[in-house]
Amino acid sequence: MGRAFEFRKARKMKRWSAMAKTFTRIGKDIVMAVKEGGPNPETNSRLRAVIQNAKAANMPKDNVERAIKKASDKDTANYKEVLFEGYAPHGIAILLETATDNNNRTVANVRAAFNKCDGNLGTSGSVVFMFDHTCNFTVSKENISDLEELELELIDFEVEEVFDDEEGVIIYAPFEQFGSLQSYFEENNIEILSSGFERIPTTTTKLTEEQKEDVNKLLERLEEDDDVQNVYHSMEE
Repeated sequence: MGRAFEFRKARKMKRWSAMAKTFTRIGKDIVMAVKEGGPNPETNSRLRAVIQNAKAANMPKDNVERAIKKASDKDTANYKEVLFEGYAPHGIAILLETATDNNNRTVANVRAAFNKCDGNLGTSGSVVFMFDHTCNFTVSKENISDLEELELELIDFEVEEVFDDEEGVIIYAPFEQFGSLQSYFEENNIEILSSGFERIPTTTTKLTEEQKEDVNKLLERLEEDDDVQNVYHSMEE
């Protein structure tokens, strides 16, 4: 198996453990999707993807509908996506994806987390090049008989990895191929169970257990921040 498979395996148990926080993050995704392309999922591919993810996370349908209605209100503040870069102790690169309606608050909280955990908040471009920006889809196995055949069919989409998982068939490709792949699956009646974007480190650094604890203190603090959507790092799991 390739790098994407190992990355996903390592992150699987660390997915949003608190249900309330999962719903909060999906709610922000809904707001951004509606503000960008309107409240109709049939004409808004980004919103369609978020609704699929909400379903995969067992978010109640009523919650989703309320979030869409709220996002349609002109008085509802939009969230801005902001990327933060820095270093944890022992030279571990950190990349944060945030969604915020108050950038000053987010900057202050992120900087405080780095400072208190002996890390360093970097400048734009300082570590982002160390991560490959990918898109991924988990699709139903129902209309897929052969993974190798599927992989050949997807070769024009620059698909990097296709592998079987208990959740379904998982496909990884470059970030830019998201829209094309989404259309392909929909046109070929392959049900999309969930989709998303991830940043996979090009290289990882092996640390001692004691050093890992130092890094994990910072990771945990960052993940607890409500403005933080995703935390990526270059530490070997």
